[in-house]
Amino acid sequence: MFVISRSKLAMEKVKAIQSGYSAYTETEAISHLIKKELNNLGIEVIEDTSSLGSWFIPVDKV
Repeated sequence: MFVISRSKLAMEKVKAIQSGYSAYTETEAISHLIKKELNNLGIEVIEDTSSLGSWFIPVDKV
């Protein structure tokens, strides 16, 4: 069984957002890490949150 680091997973999703792609997460913990990193980098996204998870959609395409 493999263990996936939450912070590593969040950083991979932030890299996808930086490349202009949308990212999805099912957990509140990873969503929080993504929001924190995006805020630090000054990247604007549209966040669509439901009971199933959150989508992060970049405002500006690269």
